[in-house]
Amino acid sequence: MKLQISKALSVEEIEPDDAEGIYAIIDRSREHLRTYLPWVDFNQSARDVADFIAASKQLQAIKNGGNYVIRYEGEIAGVIGLHHIDWSNHHTSIGYWLAGEMQGQGIMTAAVSGLVAYVFDELGLNRVEIRCATDNKKSRAIPERLGFTWEGRIREGEWIYDHYVDHEVYGLLKKEWQKH
Repeated sequence: MKLQISKALSVEEIEPDDAEGIYAIIDRSREHLRTYLPWVDFNQSARDVADFIAASKQLQAIKNGGNYVIRYEGEIAGVIGLHHIDWSNHHTSIGYWLAGEMQGQGIMTAAVSGLVAYVFDELGLNRVEIRCATDNKKSRAIPERLGFTWEGRIREGEWIYDHYVDHEVYGLLKKEWQKH
């Protein structure tokens, strides 16, 4: 799968060859990413990222989600993924992260928008959910910009190294997206 979002931006299948590039971003954005992502400390080499990619490819093979690289002007800018796909109930959730230096350019909003369209138009799902840490205002702004509905807060929904964070839950239905 390759979604060409704009001339400069695409969302593409994650491949084993991407491990070095993704690790380089994680390593240079470690402090930025660590604030909200519990897996950063577990990625200490490109081999760790290669294992993540292999697991993602397995999920894609069984049509149960997967991860994709976000490329901006040909370079890896971050990762976006579909978490578990519930085919019986026609829904999934999206998670994402972006290199610190790439923020503020609309890259993630456009990438999420493209993936949402793919979920509804190509996969035929009916609902997409995004969960963000309550104080992660940049991440929360994405579903808010794209017309998702705030559905509530999950108290202490995720353990980040040494503390719990609450999550805000946003949902979008296919019929709402079609009005977008």
